Amino acid sequence: MNSNTKETKHTAPEKHVRRKHYAGRYPKNFEEKYKELNPEKYQDIATHVKAKGSTPAGTHIPIMVREILDFLQIKPGQTGFDATLGYGGHTRAMLEQLQGKGHLHATDVDPIESEKTQKRLLDAGYGDDILTIHHMNFAGIDKIAAESGPFDFILADLGISSMQLDNPARGFSYKTDGPLDLRMNPQRGISAAKLLRKLSAEELEGMLIENADEPYAEEIARTISSDIKNGISINTTKELYREIEKALSRLPGNERRQSVKKSCARVFQALRIDVNAEMESLYAFLEKLPGALAPGGRVAILTFHSGEDRLVKKAFKQYVKEGLFSDAARDVIRPSAEECVANPRSKSTKLRWAIRSESE
Repeated sequence: MNSNTKETKHTAPEKHVRRKHYAGRYPKNFEEKYKELNPEKYQDIATHVKAKGSTPAGTHIPIMVREILDFLQIKPGQTGFDATLGYGGHTRAMLEQLQGKGHLHATDVDPIESEKTQKRLLDAGYGDDILTIHHMNFAGIDKIAAESGPFDFILADLGISSMQLDNPARGFSYKTDGPLDLRMNPQRGISAAKLLRKLSAEELEGMLIENADEPYAEEIARTISSDIKNGISINTTKELYREIEKALSRLPGNERRQSVKKSCARVFQALRIDVNAEMESLYAFLEKLPGALAPGGRVAILTFHSGEDRLVKKAFKQYVKEGLFSDAARDVIRPSAEECVANPRSKSTKLRWAIRSESE
């Protein structure tokens, strides 16, 4: 062979893998909804799903965007903080208000979704010149503020994102079968299944009451604890669902069906809060909030259950009393009736706001 001749290597073309066929006209399983999972490519499908009052699989519809922007009054050149990046809907809306001037910092502990969101926002033209994403809990707001300076506006959306809720592999919902995980960051901490095996009946009952105001906390805790001791497996979402059904089996038929559904939602909420130490994170965030806000800075917080709202309300009231905040919402702001119809997941949302004093 001539020494000047380069040897060429031929690689075999990648084998085409056909998508899994599904029964019926529309896909039902999360993995089969490949068009919904690619809203940038299949915009007509995403629009159609939203028009029916549903959220396209793998996406999230930001809540109360207009009300948030009206209050925050974001101006070009300001520095802001988005405590919960999520799908990036609120983030993008705030970036648009900056008009290319200023900077927005955002935090998220979910390594799976934050990577996707970062790429989505980068493709939309929001690079590190105007957006910095920190892969950390929002309780570390003081560390970011120490480097960036105090923030002119802050948003904390404390709800779980739809793309996490809908993905059965994450285990956030009783509606689809999957591992009973519930961790925002699957690489850290213990799963909900392991947590259940560690808790006594009394500890579980207390958690269900504290995190979700569960009226059947005693019955559910007693049933779960007893079955685990007897070797019954509770490792999947459906297995936990059946435990709740069993715990409420003495209720009358019609009442039982509705009660099981509502209790399931509350139990999964309570477990998620505990697994991810959400209340501890909120405590820390609220404690550091005044120091992270610039004089005259504004903060808006979206809560989704009474425990969160009580904490935010109490903190805001205390800071007004101490003179750290010049004003705070006396009543919660709710999403409009139109938004609740278009996005049913917004129904439980409560918005509270506060303004940092110009001087202490």
